[in-house]
Amino acid sequence: MPATRAVVLLSGGLDSSTALAMTAKGGREVHALTIDYGQRHKKEIESAKKVARHFGVASHKVLKIDLAGIGGSALTDKKTRVPQQRTIEEMGRGIPVTYVPARNTILLGFALGYAEAIDADEIVIAANAIDYSGYPDCRPEFYAAFQEVARLGTKRGVEGRPIRILTPLIEMSKADIVRKGEELGVPWKLTWSCYLGGERACGTCDSCQLRLKGFREAGVKDPLPYARGAHTL
Repeated sequence: MPATRAVVLLSGGLDSSTALAMTAKGGREVHALTIDYGQRHKKEIESAKKVARHFGVASHKVLKIDLAGIGGSALTDKKTRVPQQRTIEEMGRGIPVTYVPARNTILLGFALGYAEAIDADEIVIAANAIDYSGYPDCRPEFYAAFQEVARLGTKRGVEGRPIRILTPLIEMSKADIVRKGEELGVPWKLTWSCYLGGERACGTCDSCQLRLKGFREAGVKDPLPYARGAHTL
């Protein structure tokens, strides 16, 4: 019997690399999908390519779309400053300017089309509702709703074979994710989480701080080099 085919949305960061490892080690035929959506830098895309090669995925596709043309986020509009040095309490209040309007809806739409085109059974996305920056499209109820979209809006769904939307990290803390990735041999040095595209990770944006917090709480050393003065929460 052939292995279950899965499309894994791979950004090149800590979370998606761990989700890919979990999917690959679970015996799935992994087809990684990376979306170049016009984000501030390309370092995470290069990281995604390296992680995909490391795990020997069946295929890795990079699709280019232009969310920068829409704007509305510090991650797609270089005129908007990326917040830095925020406390965990500040991160827990409101939706930050790094939220990209409807990004996960758009990414899942592309993944759904790709999954149906290659007759994949699953889409894996590394959404997390515990240690994150308050994005509305990281919540479990959003993915439950999108599962209905997949069932109602595709040929496979109408035929009674809906593509499953899987969120294996949704209820894990960053420390839990680091522990799981460590167990599965995720090459942390190949990953990139920083919102900025510098030579070294800044260590002060929300994403860097949450990453550092996860490594510290998991008791694992993050091999990435950070800029001087990086926060360790």
